[in-house]
Formats: sequence, structure tokens, C-alpha cells
Amino acid sequence: MTLPIIGITLGDPAGIGTEVTLKALAHDSSLPEARIVLFGSRVMIEEEMRSLGLNLHIPSCKEIGPLTQPSLSLYEMETPIQSVPRGFPSALSGRASFLCFEEAVKRAREGAIQSLVTAPISKHSWNLAGVPYAGHTEYLSQIFPQAIMAFWSESLKVALFSHHIPLTDAIQRIRRDDLLDFFLRLEQTLSGTKIKTSRFLVAGLNPHAGEEGLLGSEESEVISPAIMEARAKGMSIQGPYPPDVVFRQALGQPETMVIALYHDQGLIPFKMVAFDEGVNVTLGLPFVRTSPDHGTAFDIAGKGVADPKSMIKAINLTTQLEK
Repeated sequence: MTLPIIGITLGDPAGIGTEVTLKALAHDSSLPEARIVLFGSRVMIEEEMRSLGLNLHIPSCKEIGPLTQPSLSLYEMETPIQSVPRGFPSALSGRASFLCFEEAVKRAREGAIQSLVTAPISKHSWNLAGVPYAGHTEYLSQIFPQAIMAFWSESLKVALFSHHIPLTDAIQRIRRDDLLDFFLRLEQTLSGTKIKTSRFLVAGLNPHAGEEGLLGSEESEVISPAIMEARAKGMSIQGPYPPDVVFRQALGQPETMVIALYHDQGLIPFKMVAFDEGVNVTLGLPFVRTSPDHGTAFDIAGKGVADPKSMIKAINLTTQLEK
């Protein structure tokens, strides 16, 4: 039987991406049987392995093809990186991380890899390098406009209607037709995976979900009509609920997902309960894409103390999201 091929990009070389990836691979007994291909610099990998006291065998590969036995290899990128000072953003590390990610996405689009796991990048480093995208999801959204940012954990699942944009812009995007389209796309995307999501709860925009119009009219004029229309089309969706209680209704309910209307509305509660093991998922792609839900953690980079649990979860989740 041919095994799935999982590509892993190592993220910003100045952060903890290489560290958590290598630590996760060292716990290979908990990972799915697959061919795993790393996209990155051998110099950085070997430097990190020496620092961590690890001795993983990672041969280079020039072609990515199917195998019947689990394997680990490196698709080595030609980058100017020989060594990067840890702990702060730079144009050099931003360019290196973007080139690896860009190549991995190309390979995923070609079908050479079925799943892509991305270690954390620095948006600041990308900006310093002249990369015109705010992050992984924004890059993918330029190619796949139907992409949806979601967050997964055993205790809470959240989908974001909007993500890395200013709050004032996020509010302006809340329109009835756009919400309805998002609701239906989300349900359709999840129906094609092994993960069962049978109930969606929508957070309101305003305090107390508008308090019957006393604290805002978006719930009654825009959000509720979109929910009712989605329900009329057969979707199990409810709300809008007060944002300060809706996440408690979904906590510990594995088949329930909260739809948050903007980035921090969903990410603050999610990271409160699942920071160490949460997974960032991009839905709506022709391949699976996951990532640890934490950032580059420049403050602990190079110290060997980064926790790999979120990376392990991100790798394992790929098998549940396969079509």
C-alpha cells in the first residue's frame, strides 16, 4: 500500500520551527505512517540536531515519489542561509522561510504531496524580505479564494470568518450574502473529511449579541438572516450567541464548531484552552494544510525548551482531514 506523503516546511530559521519539527519527528511512534519530506536547509537542521542532542537520519531527496514504507527525507532548498542569529526577525530568515513554503505549496498543487504542515513564520520577517503576504493563509487565499482559516483541538474547534485584517475592516466585511456563502462553504468542506462536525454556533458581533438592538443592529439585520437562510438549506447552525458565552457552549463538544466573526474573537478563547496543542488548519484547499497554533517564539529560540505537542498534533491531524 502506498503511504501518504506529508511535506513539512521548517518556518522561520530564527524561531523554534526547526526545533519543534525535529522533536516531533523524534517521537515518531506517535506519528502516522507516511513518507515525510522536510523543506529547508540542511545546515540549519544539523545545527539544531547538535544543539538538541538528536541524531535523526534525514537523507536528501531530489524527487518526491510514492513509497510503501515510512521514510523521512529532506528536499533541500537553495537559500543563502548558512547560519541565522536566533531570536529576532530579519529579511534573510523571512526570505528563506518564504522560499521553502512557496516550493512546498507548488509541490502540493502538483499532487506530489497530499498534506502540508507549516512550522511558524514571522510576518515581520516576511515584510522585511519584501514578501507581500501577511502569512501562510493569505498566500494560499490568493491562489484558493475559498480558503478558510480554522483552529482545531480536542476541547474546542473554531472557524474564522475573517482573520489577519484590521478590526474596522473585519466589521465592514460582515454582510449577509458573504456570511451565508461562508457558512455553506464551511459545512461542505468539512463534510468531505473524516472529522464529524454536526453543529455550528455563530458568535455575535456586539456585546450580548446586540441585546435586541440596544447594543448594535448587525445581529438582527445581517447575521441572523444569514443563519436562518443557511438553516433553511439544511445546515445545523445556530446563533448569533453572545460572544462571551458561545465558546463555553462548544467546549468539550467534539462535533461542535464555533464560527467567530474576526480573528481575536476566536483566537483568544481558543489559545486560552489549547495553546500547547492547538492546530491551525486551512480548509477549502485541494490538499491538507495544518500548522502549530503558536508563533516563532523568538524569546525561547535556540534554548531547546520549545514544546513540540502542537507540531505533533498538526502532523497527526493531516490523516483526519484527508479527503
